[in-house]
Amino acid sequence: MFGSRDKPPAEGEPEGLRGFAVDKTFFTSLKGLLLEAELDFLRCVSAIVIFLVISFAAITVRDGAAIAAFVFGLLLVTVLAYDAFKIYRAEMVPGLSR
Repeated sequence: MFGSRDKPPAEGEPEGLRGFAVDKTFFTSLKGLLLEAELDFLRCVSAIVIFLVISFAAITVRDGAAIAAFVFGLLLVTVLAYDAFKIYRAEMVPGLSR
């Protein structure tokens, strides 16, 4: 009578959120942990690229605020590069961490 998607919700399960269930065992498995580390690493790398482009675009104005934005952007790039380096050493190549 009911298909797998049409079955009524279990007791205590909200009806509208049935398709958004999170498999907690996946995130604790090795593949899930590696996926999380890769996503963190990609987040850092993409933020570095975005901040570098915006910083170099801001310096073309040659205004005092633009120069401050350039320096602040370079500081953020440094922090994000360090974060990406620590993620890479700690989670993606665990044999190198000390």
